[in-house]
Amino acid sequence: MDRGLYVAMTGAKQIMQAQAVNNHNIANLSTTGYRADEISFASLPIYGPGYATRVNAVAGDAGTDFSSGVMQSTGRDLDIAVTGKGFIAVRGLDGKEAYTRAGDLRLTPDGALTTASGLAVLSESGPIVLPPSADLTIGVDGTVSVLPQGSSPLAVSQIDRIKLVNPKPADLQKGDDGLLRLKSGAAAKADYGVTVTSGMLESSNVNPAQSLINMIELQRLYEFQIKSINSTDQNEQTAERMMQ
Repeated sequence: MDRGLYVAMTGAKQIMQAQAVNNHNIANLSTTGYRADEISFASLPIYGPGYATRVNAVAGDAGTDFSSGVMQSTGRDLDIAVTGKGFIAVRGLDGKEAYTRAGDLRLTPDGALTTASGLAVLSESGPIVLPPSADLTIGVDGTVSVLPQGSSPLAVSQIDRIKLVNPKPADLQKGDDGLLRLKSGAAAKADYGVTVTSGMLESSNVNPAQSLINMIELQRLYEFQIKSINSTDQNEQTAERMMQ
């Protein structure tokens, strides 16, 4: 009977992990550019001496949902949203290049262009740093133009260009920091076909209704596993009494 206990126990444990992933998605409903995590279940026999008489329930990482979120107008010059497929290149806290869809950019007092979380936005040559300016615009192709302070309105200068990339989703993996990176560890090449829209932000692609349904389904599955454990335990106690 321990076989039944083992299957139910591992099932309950993996369902708790799946619930944690689902709850994490729900917690990021309002996170700009967030990409939902996906999860799948599988049953794997445990091999050892003799026959494989035990089965382990496993909740596996099914990857990331790369579908687009809803575009929201902000009217803010430093807000950009990637149009269609593609990502914005940033420098992660580990110092390596990473990719995001979060386009709520900021300008630090020393002129560095960063994300809302403080990560440096990259061009093909490195972090983008801008001179003091009276106005700043970001073009469709990611070109950053400024109007230097004290200059005439016609003295707009192109300073740099945001690196936009479009690697295959199968080549990407999401880290614990929520940023995407190439599985190979290399840096993706700039894709000049990727465009952005200024004054817009892309919302999280988490579906709140489906996430709530998943939460209820996982809770019911967990309760079923607990009932299975209790039933197996009761059957074992009954069998022991009969043997006595």
